[in-house]
Amino acid sequence: MTVPTDLPNASARIAWPSLKRGLVAILRGIGPDHAETVVAGLIEAGFEAIEIPLNSPEPFRSIEMAAKLAPSGVLIGAGTVLSPEAVDRLAAAGGGLLVSPNVDAAVIARAAAHGMVTMPGVFTPTEAFQAIAAGASALKFFPAGVLGRTGVSAIMAVLPKEIPVGVVGGVSDGDFAGFAEIGVRTFGLGSSLYKAGLDPAEVIRRGRAAVAAYDAAFAR
Repeated sequence: MTVPTDLPNASARIAWPSLKRGLVAILRGIGPDHAETVVAGLIEAGFEAIEIPLNSPEPFRSIEMAAKLAPSGVLIGAGTVLSPEAVDRLAAAGGGLLVSPNVDAAVIARAAAHGMVTMPGVFTPTEAFQAIAAGASALKFFPAGVLGRTGVSAIMAVLPKEIPVGVVGGVSDGDFAGFAEIGVRTFGLGSSLYKAGLDPAEVIRRGRAAVAAYDAAFAR
């Protein structure tokens, strides 16, 4: 697949959208059999960003299903995106959000060419500035459970204030209030929200609990 020539310049930064809640549902391991039920339930619960990692069963089929049912303003996309070719497949499936565990300038540029919002994974100041230079929409500190609030806060102190920061990896709804104190407003929820084989009703229950915890943390 080739990149359409009428897409925006790949070097242009696609702005991270203004979401009511900075919650990204990471549905690693979900398959097409449960994708519609879980995604619809999480959107109804208040999630506005859904990530289906590419190491899930038939991920592009699940992303396409999710993109078709999601209302305008809800980000549907993929995680663990490691190549420009995967970006093209994500675009063909209707995805608008690209999340990666690393900083790959070619992947970020291809996503920008498709008009996608991007959030690459970073762990150090060097990686953070490389991602910004590549045109990332936002940064994903990963694994944030290892860095902790102290580590994330120290790196945030030297970053441009206009670049949104999210935390992923070892983070659950019990961490919202603590990270809120250092200015983090975006959280990727993985195993605390979804695990392969978990009953969809339980995932949706956890999603509602996460939304309630987020609202409580940011109502202070």
